[in-house]
Amino acid sequence: MIKYKTKAQIEKIRQSALLVSKTLGMLAKEIKPGVTGLYLDKLAEEYIRDHGGIPGFLGLYGFPNTLCISPNEQVVHGIPTDKPFEEGDIVSIDCGVKMNGFYGDQAFTFQVGEVSPEVKKLLDVTRESLYKGIAQMRRGNRIGHIGHAIQSHVEQYGYGVVRELVGHGLGSVMHEDPQVPNYGLPGKGKKLKNGLVLAIEPMINMGTHKIIHYNDGWTIKTADGLPSAHFEHDVALIDGKPEILSTFYYIFDALGMESDEEDAFRKEKLILEEY
Repeated sequence: MIKYKTKAQIEKIRQSALLVSKTLGMLAKEIKPGVTGLYLDKLAEEYIRDHGGIPGFLGLYGFPNTLCISPNEQVVHGIPTDKPFEEGDIVSIDCGVKMNGFYGDQAFTFQVGEVSPEVKKLLDVTRESLYKGIAQMRRGNRIGHIGHAIQSHVEQYGYGVVRELVGHGLGSVMHEDPQVPNYGLPGKGKKLKNGLVLAIEPMINMGTHKIIHYNDGWTIKTADGLPSAHFEHDVALIDGKPEILSTFYYIFDALGMESDEEDAFRKEKLILEEY
């Protein structure tokens, strides 16, 4: 059952989402060759708790850490380790926060130093597809419009859309209805209505869409060993239009990058707070 949110509830989700965004912005400054996932995980847990939140993933379904850290061919749900990152790696970091009774959930795939042009293209196209999907989150559209926009964008580059893993509703529970596949057909699925909050998260592989599960019960990797990218935003349907509740701008600020890609999905330009 889909739980539609009031504007007051959406504001609470926004607060949690922005704490996730600030956490990822803090981590962006730390990601470089020689750094380990366990080090980032410790920083993230301390930062979240110091800012009034609770790590949303820690203990969720039995997950052992604050962050899901998935390098290179790992798609999602990677368990942080003490293996140092290397120049040219990519690292997908998925983070959740619970605060004021509501969750925020966001993911970003980071470069470790310089990456190959082919890998950079995968990251760019996957992030582009996220906004293609968000643009379809409009009153009167259906879930299938979102997935179709993502799928049609990435498949023109020969990339694989993971089928078994999907986005989801978000609220007082981390994973709510409806499921939000990154593939589909316009006109299919649940109709989108005001008050809907979704975590939209393309998980896109450089090669095959097929995946393999590790024996640890969590980590998922590409079946062909090629890299995978993962980007995620929390989005609310307000007055018939999508409004992004999370932001990548803290990450871009930390990395010295310029972007206006989110501005079309905000009522007014986001002013970054200290974090």
